[in-house]
Amino acid sequence: MSPSMLKMWISIAGMGLMFLAILMIYLSRFKLKGVLRFVTAIIAYILMIVSGIIIIFVLFT
Repeated sequence: MSPSMLKMWISIAGMGLMFLAILMIYLSRFKLKGVLRFVTAIIAYILMIVSGIIIIFVLFT
């Protein structure tokens, strides 16, 4: 696999993580209550940070 194709798959994974994070943030704010709300919000923000790092990595390489 060429390096450019690998970067494409890595960037698609980053976008997928960002989409998943957005869905989890929505769920934690409007649908869930209690401890589950806090746990999903923490996981969602971690996914958002990881996807941002992936996209920055792809952008600058």
